[in-house]
Amino acid sequence: MKNLLINELRLSASPLSYIFLTAALMTMLPGYPILMSAFFICFGNFHTFQNAREANDTLYSVLLPVSKNDIVRARFVFIIVIQSAGFLLCAALTALRMTVLSDTKPYTGNSLMNATPVYLAFVLLIYCAFNILFAAGFYKTAYKIGIPFIRFGSAVFILVAAAEILPHLPGLTFLHSPKGERQGVQFAALAAAAVVYCVFTAAACRISQKRFEKIDL
Repeated sequence: MKNLLINELRLSASPLSYIFLTAALMTMLPGYPILMSAFFICFGNFHTFQNAREANDTLYSVLLPVSKNDIVRARFVFIIVIQSAGFLLCAALTALRMTVLSDTKPYTGNSLMNATPVYLAFVLLIYCAFNILFAAGFYKTAYKIGIPFIRFGSAVFILVAAAEILPHLPGLTFLHSPKGERQGVQFAALAAAAVVYCVFTAAACRISQKRFEKIDL
């Protein structure tokens, strides 16, 4: 398992998986749907799947004296590492926006979603959508990436739209505060999203392992 993970980090991974971590900087953009940062971080992981497919890395891995379950598990650990790094960057920038920069004009006059704990909750939900819709979808064939990515992209559109609409609904305007009003509620939403992410990512990994076991490469 350790060697498989090293292979994922050093050989199979597309450089874009690391480069696209800089998309977390979108958290700082006013007047922009900042949840797209999570999409681009996942898009980097998409390129790792594509890169591994084109290099026949999946077939090569199956020929090694390792189990199929470990091959899938190593890929999911890699995904989680990249997503965690992206989340921590987004969280650090969110803290900066909510404290030092909360009273600056670009953010107080921002008409789109501000960086708050609820923003981070939606980041986790987008990650979750990638893991269950794209990653688990990929392992139906261990080759096709188009349809799973379209499903993931559709889910992202819905989540981003929901996140942008929520602060404009009656009773939810506090979600738009640059300082993150009613933080108890917001952090509760973040905690719930974290639980959903953990549960669905674990389920996605298990589903992927079962699907991959049935495939005759």
